[in-house]
Amino acid sequence: MQAHVSRVWNFSAGPAALPQSVLERAQRELLDWNGSGASVMEQSHRGKRFIAMAAQAEADLRSLLAIPDDYAVLFLQGGATQQFAQIPMNLAAEGDSADYIDSGHWSAKAISEAAPYVRVNVAASGRADDYRRLPPRDSWQLDPRAAYVHYTSNETIHGVEFHDVPDVGAVPLVADMSSDILSGPLDISRFGLIYAGAQKNIGPSGLVVMIVRRDLLLRPGRPMAKIFRYAEHAASDSMLNTPNTWGWYLAGLTFQWLLAQGGLAAMAAHNQAKAQLLYQGIDGSGGFYRNPVEVSARSRMNVPFTLHDSALDAAFLQESEAAGLLALKGHKAVGGMRASLYNAVPLEAVQVLTAFMRDFAQRHG
Repeated sequence: MQAHVSRVWNFSAGPAALPQSVLERAQRELLDWNGSGASVMEQSHRGKRFIAMAAQAEADLRSLLAIPDDYAVLFLQGGATQQFAQIPMNLAAEGDSADYIDSGHWSAKAISEAAPYVRVNVAASGRADDYRRLPPRDSWQLDPRAAYVHYTSNETIHGVEFHDVPDVGAVPLVADMSSDILSGPLDISRFGLIYAGAQKNIGPSGLVVMIVRRDLLLRPGRPMAKIFRYAEHAASDSMLNTPNTWGWYLAGLTFQWLLAQGGLAAMAAHNQAKAQLLYQGIDGSGGFYRNPVEVSARSRMNVPFTLHDSALDAAFLQESEAAGLLALKGHKAVGGMRASLYNAVPLEAVQVLTAFMRDFAQRHG
């Protein structure tokens, strides 16, 4: 007899919640995938079954994001952090500079990792404001000769998000979209390169999805091993070496799930409703809960908040976990609490969370 499985409401910042139906399908197919008598993890990535699955996953992602033909889609190993160094290695030649927008922890880390490979120009920064707001676009000091402009569209730790794609002229725009990709429609043609670690809105950790304009693959970049060169991965259909087959498979199931939900326009409405409900709960608490981010820059995906008395933090975390609300502790860099509301988090989870928050405030206010 199968044991009862108790699922919690998962607000983890990453690795994050996956759609339950995706997990259930993966569970059903674990021992016998696609009639093969073996799991997808036990199959050759050169086999017909896996190649067909990989092609379908790419086709579904292209459909979701309306990716033009002049963009390549790559399914790479590793995390987004590896791309912090790999992007300048591929897109910048010796002596080139690149513009970076410093909007929080992850963009600052991208700047640090890029520095050995390109002359970094920090064109704008929100550091002086403790990353509570985004640097206004008219304050950016961009160089029209830069190899590219890099920004992080959503900062998971500080909870700030760009709600519009910035206009940077003819210079290729590079975006780390690890935490908000697939959360709504996107005009891919505005970008030179988009990359995203999978473990928030795509699938499990260990996979990076990249969308890159094909002409950028022709840049000579720096001398490097083939395994680091994006053009080599594109030429090999992301199978230059053995890929993360499990991650790719689960990403493909997630893309199918997104299509079944009505696509990214439906997900945008879904995510807006969740974020609005939680922010209303925070703002309407009479100061018991506070979100430090300027309203216009608030993230839909990651909502940090504090209690009016930090001495209550331990009780909040203990009681929330007992109530089936997982991973609400804020990042150590900012403290407090954080609820991540990625695509797979249902509205019901946020309803349960806000009800708990009201009850906690009444009992401890």
